Amino acid sequence: MNVRAMTSERPSTPPPQLVTTDLAIPPESSLTPEQVKRIEINRLKAKALRDQREAESRKQNAGSSLRRSDNSNLAPGQKRAHSAISTSNVPATLRDGRSKDPAKNGGFRPLDEIQPARNFTKYVEYDFSKMTDTKGGFLTAEDDPHNKALHMPNAEEKPAHMTLKEWERHQLLRSLRDRKEGPFEPGLSVLKKEGNKVCRECGSLEIDWKWEEIFGCAICNSCKEKLPEKYSLLTKTEAREDYLLTDPELKDEELLPHLERPNPHKSTWNNMMLFLRYQVEEYAFGKKWGSAEALDVEFHRREKEKKKRKEDKFKSKLQELKKKTRVDAYRRSRKAGGGGGEFGDEMGRGGKHTHTWGRAVDNAEGIGVKKCVECGMEVEELEF
Repeated sequence: MNVRAMTSERPSTPPPQLVTTDLAIPPESSLTPEQVKRIEINRLKAKALRDQREAESRKQNAGSSLRRSDNSNLAPGQKRAHSAISTSNVPATLRDGRSKDPAKNGGFRPLDEIQPARNFTKYVEYDFSKMTDTKGGFLTAEDDPHNKALHMPNAEEKPAHMTLKEWERHQLLRSLRDRKEGPFEPGLSVLKKEGNKVCRECGSLEIDWKWEEIFGCAICNSCKEKLPEKYSLLTKTEAREDYLLTDPELKDEELLPHLERPNPHKSTWNNMMLFLRYQVEEYAFGKKWGSAEALDVEFHRREKEKKKRKEDKFKSKLQELKKKTRVDAYRRSRKAGGGGGEFGDEMGRGGKHTHTWGRAVDNAEGIGVKKCVECGMEVEELEF
């Protein structure tokens, strides 16, 4: 059998045939100008007829145009008529908070007539234009204008009439005046050298006038840095703890002059008191304790007393803890059935037990202990 004879060429699909009937619309290319004109006129007539019907339907439903369901009658992109939204025809079902009677006054009333809800009746509306500032109850210059101490201006605040640059300059001049530096430094006379104050260490004329005024010590800044063991400053706590000085002695400016500085830990705390080291040592070694060795002896004696007080306090608390522990252990053993009853009962018998205490013997802690001869109960004895 020949294979080539069985294979044949595949037939091609013929194009679809256009079936034309009498009811079919002829293609646009076959329309005549008269037919196109007639089709356009019919389309415009249909559109005008549809607009006329929509206008009639909107006119019939103008009375209920405020309801949400009426918007469904509008075509997409259409607006409501002015008669539908005017206030001349307000329906009786209008829910407007501004109107008590929708049929009167066009459905509107002033806002002052609106009453708040029951939950907001306690709300108070303040008119700040009619309120008076009472300064929180504090007295002001208007209350007592003749009291200068009451309304004295604060020196730390910038006055209202002064600009910021003027205030900074004023602050700088005040700090220079306090430190006696710059234009406020005392003048030196070349003619009268005997009256000039010089440094007590190097003889320089450039001394710290602030220290000379407070401490009465003429010393220059370079010598203060070279000799810190003499001219360093001590705080009040250091002078009290290291040199065993009391508060009345430190507060006496004639005895020990001091320099006040703002507290570095907190600005609202009291000012820090600074003392000159060599003045504190001269008073402590020379007048109060006699020498540095005597100060060391007193210091060690106080440290021993402080340590002894701590040990005595610890022992007393330890003894109280031992007493509580023994009583608790005795009660636990009695509840567990290990013997013993109430305090004073006779052990093993139903009657009362009278303790027969032996002689008090001091234990390792030095506390006297008595022991019952019959039951063996121990009691510590304290003598006051």
